[in-house]
Amino acid sequence: MAQMAPDVVTTFPGFEAWYLAEHPKVLATLVFVSGNADVAREATDEAFARALARWSRLREMESPGGWLYTVALNLVKRHAKRSAAERQALGTADVPLIWTDRTTELWSVVQSLPPRQRAAVVLRYLLDMKEREIADVMQISPGTVASTLASARLRLAGWLVDDHEEAR
Repeated sequence: MAQMAPDVVTTFPGFEAWYLAEHPKVLATLVFVSGNADVAREATDEAFARALARWSRLREMESPGGWLYTVALNLVKRHAKRSAAERQALGTADVPLIWTDRTTELWSVVQSLPPRQRAAVVLRYLLDMKEREIADVMQISPGTVASTLASARLRLAGWLVDDHEEAR
C-alpha cells in the first residue's frame, strides 16, 4: 500500500493515519464478504475516495469507520446485484465466487452462507464488532443482526457436525 501524497497529508490532517490503519481491515472484510479480491479492492478504494471527499465532516463523526464499512458493503452489494442482472440478461449460469486465499476450510464454508449472514459473521468474528455496530453498518435492526448471526451459527454448526461425522 502506497503512502499518501504530501498534499493529501497537509490538506486532510489525520486521514493518512486513519487510512493506513483501516485499509487492510476493510479490504480483508470485503474479500471475505464478496469472495472476490478484485471486487473487494475496487469497493475499498471507492469507499476511501468517498471518505476523503467528505473528510472534514467524517473525521468529526463518532464512528468514521462505521460510515466507511457501510459505504463499502453497499458498494459490494451493488456490484453483486449488477453482476446478477448481467448474468440473467446474458442468460449465463451463476458464476461461482472466486476465492483467492483459502486460509481455512471454515472460511470457505462462511463464503457459502447467504450474503447477509456472511457479512454479519465477518463483521462479528473477523472485525470483532458488537451487534449494535453491525446493525449500524448493515443498516438493519439489532434484532435482525442477532437472528442473522444465530441462523449463520446454526448453518456453520451443521457443517461442522457433518464434517466431524465424515471424519470418523
